[in-house]
Amino acid sequence: MIEDDDLQAARRRKLMFRSWHRGTRESDLLLGRFADAHVPSFDAGQLDRFEALLSESDPDIYDWVTGRQQPPAESANDVVELLRQFSNRTTHS
Repeated sequence: MIEDDDLQAARRRKLMFRSWHRGTRESDLLLGRFADAHVPSFDAGQLDRFEALLSESDPDIYDWVTGRQQPPAESANDVVELLRQFSNRTTHS
């Protein structure tokens, strides 16, 4: 069990690092802040979905978050919706 906890902790650190190092400052801020707020409480399935989201391009993620485009069916999930809500709260606060 401790080994699983260590693996999950390492995975969370890796995802948080990837969130803060996207390549554009805007993406770093959006995804990094989101990761700081949510990754610690994500379950294994949400971590899977967030990891898949991080493999998408920054322009696609931005379009999905802003509502300019709907994410494709395979990317439309609770994590993307949570990111949209997070973005709306942080940009309108």
